[in-house]
Amino acid sequence: MSHQDTVVVEWFDEQQPLTLSEVCQAANASAEFLQALIDHGVIEPQGQAPKHWRFTSISINKVKRANRLQQDLGVNIAGAALALELLDQITELKQELALLKAKGSAEHHNP
Repeated sequence: MSHQDTVVVEWFDEQQPLTLSEVCQAANASAEFLQALIDHGVIEPQGQAPKHWRFTSISINKVKRANRLQQDLGVNIAGAALALELLDQITELKQELALLKAKGSAEHHNP
C-alpha cells in the first residue's frame, strides 16, 4: 500500500447516539436521502426535529444497504425499504430456525 492509499476506519459505539450529519458522513449519503429513508420507515430517529435527531449506529448500516440497492440495482426508495424489511425478516427467521434446530438437537441427545 503506497502512502497515497489510505484506509479510514470509523468505530461507532452502539450506545452512543449519532447526529444526522454523522450518519450522512459515515454512510456517504445526503440528508435528503436519509429523510426519504425516514419517511419510508427504514430508519427511525429519536428526537422531534432534524437538528435534534439522534440515530443508532445500526442506522449507518441500513443507509449504506439502501444506498447500494438504489445505486447497484436501480431500486427506488420504496423498493429499498421493502427489500431491507424482507432481508431483516429472513435474518430473523434464520435465527429462529437455528435456535429451534439447536433445541431439537439438544432434546434428541438428552432424552
